[in-house]
Amino acid sequence: MAKIALFGASGTIGSRVLREALNRGHQVTAVVRDPRKITEQHPNLTVMTGDVLESASVASAAKNQDVVVSAVGGGDGPGHQATIRPAAEALVEGLRSLGADAPRLIAVNGAGSLRTPDGTQVWDAEGLPEFVLQIMRAHGDALDFYRTVGDVRWTCLSPAAQIEPGERTGTYRTALDNLVVDADGKSWISAEDYAVALVDEIEDPKHVGERFTVGG
Repeated sequence: MAKIALFGASGTIGSRVLREALNRGHQVTAVVRDPRKITEQHPNLTVMTGDVLESASVASAAKNQDVVVSAVGGGDGPGHQATIRPAAEALVEGLRSLGADAPRLIAVNGAGSLRTPDGTQVWDAEGLPEFVLQIMRAHGDALDFYRTVGDVRWTCLSPAAQIEPGERTGTYRTALDNLVVDADGKSWISAEDYAVALVDEIEDPKHVGERFTVGG
């Protein structure tokens, strides 16, 4: 059983990570600004108030945990992408303050910087709405920042080009910086299977200090 501090537990991805981790018997502390947003009831769940943008709050939540998961992204609408890079910096600063006792960090990242089969990046596609492009670029900035960090054990997990609520199959394919596509060129994963992959990484670390991606 792992002790997990989860930021962004009320979001589309975070809520599924929360459920997946609890269903596997892990102990989860959901760290949210508004505890009323967490309606899940489970004996292994603790809810605490915290802010991913404040390093002291991160350190408080992370103390005595095995893993910190940040499911904070920019999917809540225009303007929210501005929190992605600052959240990454606060997470690292907070964990860094704990020294050798700091837990691992697994951060939800975007698909925009992934390489497509034709050698371009996802964010190079024509017709992307401006706010979606801004979110992609912000996740790219966060990943660039994480790649400068050598004293905190971090992992970034990027989804397929398309991720949305769906079925939990428990199966997925992985890559590092290349988009996972099927035989028809489609890149998709359910939020449920993304959560499976993330909790698998908690249980069996294979990507410390790097980004990886998953697709169906």
